[in-house]
Amino acid sequence: MPDQQFDEARDATRRTRLANERTFLAWWRTGLTALAVSFAAGRLLPELTKGATTWPYEVIGVAFAVVGVGFIVQGYFRQKRIEEALDRGEYARLERRVALTFALVGALLGVGTLALVLAHP
Repeated sequence: MPDQQFDEARDATRRTRLANERTFLAWWRTGLTALAVSFAAGRLLPELTKGATTWPYEVIGVAFAVVGVGFIVQGYFRQKRIEEALDRGEYARLERRVALTFALVGALLGVGTLALVLAHP
């Protein structure tokens, strides 16, 4: 068995890159989940309302779709930024404005969904 020295820095970078790949896939899973919720809220629920107003469900559905696409696109840019930072030996934080935007939009969608649940039994 050849005597190989363990390169801790190289291994840490490798593990960080693999973690970045998993995080990229998590952005995708979150985006796809939002798209599924979009379809359910915008298409399936209006079918179950039997003549009730459907536009609120469609608005919520479109909003969830926009968020889903946003997660997928942000996942790509985030993955790219981290890879570039790793190439330079640096760290790339998640930008506060991105985190705040997703948090605010998520909160608004939550309130909108709650309003639909309470207004349309």
